[in-house]
Order: sequence, then structure tokens, then C-alpha cells
Amino acid sequence: MRRAILIPMLGLLAAQACRKDADDPPAGGPSGGGGGSYPPPTPYVLEIPQGLPAMDVPAESALTEEGVALGRFLFYEERLSGDNSMSCGSCHAPSLAFSDGLALSPGIDGVVGTRSAMPLFNLGYSNHFFWDGRAGSLEAQAMEPVPNPVEMHEEWPEAVAKLQADPAYPPLFGAAFGTEQITPALVTRALAQFMRTLISGNSKFDRVRRGEDIFSSQEALGLLLFSQEGGPENEQIPLPGGGFVTGQGGADCFHCHGMDAGLFTDDQFHNNALDPEPFTDMGRGGVTGNIYDNGKFKVPSLRNIMLTAPYMHDGRFATIDEVIEHYNAGGHPSTTVDPFMKFTDPEITMELTPQKKEQIKAFLHTLTDHVFINDPRHQDPGAPVLPE
Repeated sequence: MRRAILIPMLGLLAAQACRKDADDPPAGGPSGGGGGSYPPPTPYVLEIPQGLPAMDVPAESALTEEGVALGRFLFYEERLSGDNSMSCGSCHAPSLAFSDGLALSPGIDGVVGTRSAMPLFNLGYSNHFFWDGRAGSLEAQAMEPVPNPVEMHEEWPEAVAKLQADPAYPPLFGAAFGTEQITPALVTRALAQFMRTLISGNSKFDRVRRGEDIFSSQEALGLLLFSQEGGPENEQIPLPGGGFVTGQGGADCFHCHGMDAGLFTDDQFHNNALDPEPFTDMGRGGVTGNIYDNGKFKVPSLRNIMLTAPYMHDGRFATIDEVIEHYNAGGHPSTTVDPFMKFTDPEITMELTPQKKEQIKAFLHTLTDHVFINDPRHQDPGAPVLPE
């Protein structure tokens, strides 16, 4: 069971939540409901590291100090699961860039899913969530794990009832949303607020970009390989869909993991030649019903990649070396394979030498953000309690 601790901010929020005035209007925050009157929540100042773009936060989900604090409690709240043993944080640990180090994660009943738990950071820049992009907002994403029978396996009415029965939670919802009546929509809004604050942008790569540090020679060569076309230099490499590209001796990473915006993902869906047809997991095609989306999965960010093994949507690659070799060898051809997977023909390879592979890994290490993974604002605050 999680330990119950009192933290100063909770005391402040609870004090605000308990302030009532007979002349105040009835409570009726975004969802309406009673439970007392509350002052407007305090706007949250989102800290965007230099080098990352501004974040477009939906007006209906504007960040507040009270909402983010509540979302943090809920992220680590085990009573959202059927047997009170699992929280969002169970599969998303800060030390692993909010992943869990497992290929496939078991739920509360010991049932193992078919996909890996994705790391959670820079989510406010995304328009698609889950490996197949079936959720179009963070709020929609947060709604799914609780009732999912393979994950937390709890019906929302029961989960909300447990929170409502805890005397600490209604005042926190009141402070955040103007109502003590807890609903699934408010739970997920608070969770989404907290998750939008999980911003990673303070790695060595970022320090170098800001002129605060310099790359080693190996790291610099790795960045060069990252940014160049694969294939022997000056050789014409045929594209699967037709046409040619000139090889540069690089590693082809930049096509899907561009660094210009600092996100290292294009937030799109690609078939990176993991499997031949017929596919056992349709990926994006299972959501859209479009056969041209079959076998495509969301491109994850390469930030913190050295912390988030195992890799791919099903965790099939235990190490980053296996990932690099997959791209070096080319993978499997199929009707939906990405045009930039140019080496699915066994007669044509990327020809990455052992030295180049080590240089690529050296650069990938510069994407690890130790400031982010150790940020105390992201850690488990313990269970909320009322002040004495």
C-alpha cells in the first residue's frame, strides 16, 4: 500500500478547498456539482526548455497549480485499479523516462498485453496516443487504462466511488475544478494536466544546442551519421516505391526522428519493416480500417532512448544494438513498408560498420535527460491526506 504523507502544497490546496463564505455563489465548476465554493484555481506556469516549441494547451484543459497537483496524486493512485494494487505509475516509472523496462506489461490479473508501455514525456506536443494512435487527446488516452481488463481492470464508477469516499480527494477536486463531485472526466482532465508538465528538454544534446556544452568526437560523428542518408556514399539507392536516393554512408535516422523541433519524432505512423505480411498486429490499420495503414505504428521519440529498453511496440528488441542492427540489415519488405526503409532487399544493406554503430550509440546517449528523470515534481507524492 502507498504511504500517506502530508506535503506543504497539499496543505495549501486543502486549506483553499475548505474556505467557504456564505455570500459565495454555489459551486459549479466545469462539470457543475456541489460541495462548497472555491476560488478560481491558480494558473500553472509551464516551463518550456529553450529549444522546444511552445505547447498548444486546449483552453478547456488549461493548466492550473491545483489541477496539476491533483493529477500527480491520481497518477500514482492505486485505488484506480480493481484490487487497489496498480497505478499509472506502476507501468510508467520516472527513472525509466516513464516506461517500465518490460517488453509486455502484466495487469492486475497477471494477464500480459500485446504491446509495450510507451514512455511518457513531451506528450503535449502530440496529436496521437498509444502505439496505434487510437486516442486523439491526452484526456481520451487517460480514460482507457482504468477499465481495460488487461491493465487496471476497474470500472470507472467503482474507481470514482473510492476516490469520493476518501475525505482528502473531494476538496482537491473542488480546488482544481470548483466541484467536489468527482467524475471520470475530471479525473482524466487532472491526469492530462499533470502529464503535460512531463517535459524533457535538458539533455546534453540540448546543452550543446544552447552553447552550454560540447560533443565528444564520437558523439559528433554519431550526430552526423544520424543526419545522413544510409547506403554507400554516392551510390544510387532505389526506394521501395520507386526512384532513387544518393547514399551518404549514414544511418537514416532523421527521416522519422527529426531534431529540428527538438522532439525527435514526427508524431506519425510508419511501417519500419519489422514483420512480413500477413501482420499479426495491424497497428494503425486496426484503428482506421485502411489497408494502407496495416503494420504501421507511432514513431516514438528518441529522447531518453537509452533508458527505455526493450524497444518497438512489442518490446522485441532487448538492446539498442539490436535496434541498430535491424535498420542496418533492412528488415522485411511488405506492401506498406515505409519508403525510407530502403534496405529490405537482402542484396542491399546500409553497411554500418561496428565503429559507426558505436558512434550512433554515443550520440543517442546525449539524448538522456537526467534533469527530467530526477525532477522531484514528477515523483510519487504519496497518498493525499487531510491536514490535522
